[in-house]
Amino acid sequence: MQSSKQPYRVLLSFDLEEFDIPNEYGAALPVAEQLAVTQTGMANLLPLLTRLQIPVTFFTTAFYAQQNKTVVKELAATHEIASHTFYHSRFSDTDIATSRQVLAEISGQYISGFRMPRLAPVSKQLIADAGYLYDASLNPTWLPGRYNHLGQPRTLFRQEDLWIMPSSVTPRLRIPLFWLAFKNLPLSFIKQCSLQVLKKDGYLSLYFHPWEYAILSSYTAMPFYTRNISGNQLLDKLSNYLGWLQTLADFSTIENFIQNYEEQMSPYQLTHTGGQLRSDN
Repeated sequence: MQSSKQPYRVLLSFDLEEFDIPNEYGAALPVAEQLAVTQTGMANLLPLLTRLQIPVTFFTTAFYAQQNKTVVKELAATHEIASHTFYHSRFSDTDIATSRQVLAEISGQYISGFRMPRLAPVSKQLIADAGYLYDASLNPTWLPGRYNHLGQPRTLFRQEDLWIMPSSVTPRLRIPLFWLAFKNLPLSFIKQCSLQVLKKDGYLSLYFHPWEYAILSSYTAMPFYTRNISGNQLLDKLSNYLGWLQTLADFSTIENFIQNYEEQMSPYQLTHTGGQLRSDN
C-alpha cells in the first residue's frame, strides 16, 4: 500500500553534553552532577525514541563519551553520533579534530557531523579540514544577547567544501523551532510553524538536549525560560509533537539526509549553486 505521507523529512537532533548551563549564570555545579543530570534526562528520553522508532543525531561531547562509553556504543547501533567538540564548557581549535577521533573510536562510526556548543562562531575551514561532512552550528534567526543570523540562508547550503545545516526557522519572520521555543511556546503554535516549514522547505531540522528531560526546577540560577518546563511534563509535550510529526513525515539522521541529497545533485549544481536546497525567503 502506498504511503499517504508527503515526502517530508524530520531531522531530530539532541546535544548530548555536560549539563553546565547553571554555571553560565554563576552556579558552580560539579562535573559529576552535570553528567548525572544528563544521564537522568537520557533515561527518561530514550524509551520514547525507542517506542517511536525514530533515528536521531546525537551531537556528543568527547568528554561525555569518554565517561559513558557503553551508552554511546549502544546509541551508535541505532542513531548517528556527531561531534559537539571535546568539552561543553571550554574549547580550543584542536578539539574539532580530536573530538572526532575520540568519538569514532568509541562509537565505531564514521563521524560526519559537527555542532559547536552554544552555536558559537568557529572557522568553517577548520571543520572541513578535520574531515567532517557538515556543520550544524547555525540558527538563522536573531537571539538577543547570543547572535544575529538573519542574513544567513535558512536551508541546507555549501560553504568552504562543507555542508551547512541550519536549524529550522519559519519563512519571513524566522521564528526559531529550537529547544527554547519548544519549551516556552504553545504546542499548537509550534505545530503550526512546523507545518509551514515542512510545506516550504520539505524538511525540519530540530534540536534539543537530553538534560531538559530531567527535573530542573531546583536549578534556580538558570533563567526561568530555560527551566520553564522539564522532566515528564516536557517529555509528554515532546511525545505529542513527535507522534504528530510521524503522521506527516519520515525521520532521518542528518548524515543520511545530506548523503541522499548529494546523490540527487549533479556536479554542476554543487559547484554553481552552492548546493543550496531552495531559494530563501
